[in-house]
Amino acid sequence: MRFQHLLLAAALGFSALVAGAQTSVAPAAATANAEYKLGAGDVIRIVVYQNADLTLETRVSETGVISYPLLGSIRIGGLGIGAAEKLIADGLKNGSFVKSPQVTLILLQVKGNQASVLGQVNRPGRYPIETADMRMTDLLANAGGVATTGGDMLVLTGTRNGKPVRFEIDLPTVFAPGDQTRANDVLIQNGDVLWVDRAPIVYIYGEVQRPGPMRLERGLTLMQALATGGGLTQRGTERGIRVHRKSPEGKVEVMQPVMDDALRDGDVVYVKESLF
Repeated sequence: MRFQHLLLAAALGFSALVAGAQTSVAPAAATANAEYKLGAGDVIRIVVYQNADLTLETRVSETGVISYPLLGSIRIGGLGIGAAEKLIADGLKNGSFVKSPQVTLILLQVKGNQASVLGQVNRPGRYPIETADMRMTDLLANAGGVATTGGDMLVLTGTRNGKPVRFEIDLPTVFAPGDQTRANDVLIQNGDVLWVDRAPIVYIYGEVQRPGPMRLERGLTLMQALATGGGLTQRGTERGIRVHRKSPEGKVEVMQPVMDDALRDGDVVYVKESLF
């Protein structure tokens, strides 16, 4: 008898453990499978099985309403596709128009929920938000990714809970090792605008092999910049290297750096000609 009690207690403990695991996993699963919410401007087609006269192709109005045969005006804006199908089916059934309606709603064009991508991307423009769990990286991928002239710092603006928000996103940190949750990969909502600024640039001129502008990589030192520029010419001298840097007040300061000094955005490196 005691052995049976032990088995029962173990079974109850295991059931509680499983129930607890399901409780903790369910919210994440619900978020991952979040359904697209219909919005103003979306073009939809409604089909009722074996009732061809109830087929309708229409656009959701600015107020989220459609006009449907037999039912009149129905507000489906803000509903998921499944919820909208059920709303129409219940209306047909409760009104005794169709005994057991099987309603299918097909989303033809996504116009109601959109976000914009501007700046240094390959395909700037407005893009539909087709799923409720669309992330910043998904939106960026739709725009063709960051262009070669684009930088790593992105700015996402929009509204959350009726208040304006602004997120500054360091793109490499989104894919940093060990960050499995990708916490910086912000969820996109209707009306968001993603801005990709140009990459920081430094300029090299004077006695170098390949003078001109170059992308300022993170932590780029003077020595690395000179190497990227092909190195000094035979007439160039390290003692003649100067860096022209604009101060916060807008004044240009001339410095004589060492090779390990890190450069900043907008720096101008000038290599003088050797006198000997």
